[in-house]
Amino acid sequence: MKISRIETFLVPPRWLFCRVETDEGLIGWGEPVVEGRAEVVRSAVEVLSEYLIGEDPLRIEQHWQVLTKGGFYRGGPVLSSAVAGLDQALWDIAGQAYGAPVHALLGGPVRDRVRVYSWVGGDDPDEVADAIAAQVEAGMTAVKMNASGQLSAIPTAAEVAGVVRRVAAAREVLGDGRDVAIDFHGRATAAGARRILPELAPFHPLFVEEPLLPEQGHLLHDVVTSSPVPVATGERLFGRAEFLTPLGAGVAVLQPDLSHAGGISEVRRIGAMAEPYGAVLAPHCPLGPIALAASLQIAFSTPNFLIQEQSIGMHYNGAAELLDYVVDPEPFRFVDGHIRRPEAPGLGITVDEAAVRAAAREGHAWRNPVWRHDDGSFAEW
Repeated sequence: MKISRIETFLVPPRWLFCRVETDEGLIGWGEPVVEGRAEVVRSAVEVLSEYLIGEDPLRIEQHWQVLTKGGFYRGGPVLSSAVAGLDQALWDIAGQAYGAPVHALLGGPVRDRVRVYSWVGGDDPDEVADAIAAQVEAGMTAVKMNASGQLSAIPTAAEVAGVVRRVAAAREVLGDGRDVAIDFHGRATAAGARRILPELAPFHPLFVEEPLLPEQGHLLHDVVTSSPVPVATGERLFGRAEFLTPLGAGVAVLQPDLSHAGGISEVRRIGAMAEPYGAVLAPHCPLGPIALAASLQIAFSTPNFLIQEQSIGMHYNGAAELLDYVVDPEPFRFVDGHIRRPEAPGLGITVDEAAVRAAAREGHAWRNPVWRHDDGSFAEW
């Protein structure tokens, strides 16, 4: 069997899909994307495809090694994301070729269902109680929300109080039997995180996500040791080596993204690497159906898995939704805040190719907002 064609599709709201076709008729799908830079990743996929055309799709590890190391300049979000989507598609083909779900090829499932969480609120979530109540009514057992809007380098008393107020409102609605995770989106400084995180301890967040920017890993140890709340990070890290610093700092939760951090092949290794550190995996996934399907295959086969992010109904999605691009939504059906284990071959979903091709005719040019402080200086979004 040989790879005969590779196509990419820029589809709303902000995603990029790739389709890998073989000369025996098997087709695998992947989701190689950097949100806000999808067109750039598309070009990287086209360059990497030059190597893959004519190759045996089942030599996944060999291809991963060449795609990631075959160029003198390696790594980074664009190349790692291009590899990630192609890797997903190759695993999808392998599962179909062997008649098994990917989790079976990774050693078999270690659980029967995977806990998921939903997003509530937008970038400045002043009113979250109603949104959380709706998720509770829908059966969700966990939610995540942004901690704040813009943060000063040294948070003011009002900024700290605003974060605490939102988390307190969330806890009041959730009660003690459900969880809330708090995303700082890299908006805090180390000093800001040390000031804010202890104030959140009485509300027992599941974790606080990305309190620091990824390039400030050398400051993580002080934040972790000063925080009574578990710290999570990893959505903007792109390979095993980059996760060594957070693990050494004592981060509790790793959040590699299956569409950024080298795909299924690399994220399974990141999960294994985290085990001796006592860290758990909560894959980042505010993306489309292929990324979520790949994430679930990792979740079902990874012992030290915690919880899965998913984007159904997320505020970034707008007019297009995750379920618009699959033939059957059943693999993504929530039961008591969980997704049941899929048994279909490959990634376990059937992509609606007609819907994808139609959406690609519209395309998108999504860009993340650029924020500024009151004095006109740049602010982290």
